[in-house]
Amino acid sequence: MASEPQPDCLFCPRLADFRRDNRADHPDWFNAPVPSFGFPDASLLVVGLAPGLRGANRTGRPFTGDYAGVLLYETLLDFGFASGTYDQRADDGLSLRACRITNAVRCVPPENKPTPAEAAACRGFLAATIREMPHLRAILALGRIAFDGTLRALDLKASQYKFAHGAAHDLGGGRKLFGSYHCSRYNTNTGRLTAEMFRDIFKQIAVYLESTAKEQSQGNAGSHHR
Repeated sequence: MASEPQPDCLFCPRLADFRRDNRADHPDWFNAPVPSFGFPDASLLVVGLAPGLRGANRTGRPFTGDYAGVLLYETLLDFGFASGTYDQRADDGLSLRACRITNAVRCVPPENKPTPAEAAACRGFLAATIREMPHLRAILALGRIAFDGTLRALDLKASQYKFAHGAAHDLGGGRKLFGSYHCSRYNTNTGRLTAEMFRDIFKQIAVYLESTAKEQSQGNAGSHHR
C-alpha cells in the first residue's frame, strides 16, 4: 500500500461525500486527502488525528491554518525541528528538519470526528508512512485516537500501551512512542493542555533523540576500531 491516498480516495464514503460538499461550497480550498509534510528520512514523526475543516483541508498542509498549528509549529521552531516562519499557509516557506507530520485519518471528518471504521480504513497509509522512514526514532501521537491508531498501524495491541500526556513507550528497534494531549484550541482554552506542558513533551523527545544519536555514533566508532 502507498503511503498517500489518491486525491479522489473513496475508501470512506462519508468522508468522500463531505469532501465533495466542501468542494462545492469552497472550490478554492484543497478539499482532498492531506499528504504528510516533511521527508521520509526524518527521525521524528508527529501524528495528528485528522485535517481540520478550515485548517489542513483548506490549505493542503497538516496543521496549517488553524489554532492547533500555531502551537505545534511554534514549538517545532523553538526546538529546531522546523526553520523559517509559520504564517498559516502552505506557501509560507516553513520547512521541517528531521521531523515529519501526518494524520491518522487523511481526510477531514464532519465535526472533527472520524468513525472507528474510517480510522481503520486509513490505517494502511499510516503504516506505509512509518515503514518508509528508515531513521525514525520517535513518534509523537497527539491524542488518544492517534496514539491507538499508531500502535495498530504497527501491529501492536493498543490495550497494552497506556495513553497519557507525557507517556513514553519503547516500541523496540530503537523507536519510542510519546503521547500528548492534542494541541487543539479546545484543550488549550480549557487548560487541559498548556504551552509549557506541550514543550515538556518536546524536551523529552529532544533528549531521547540526542541520546540515540550518541549511541549510534559510538557504535559506529566502535565498529571502525574492530
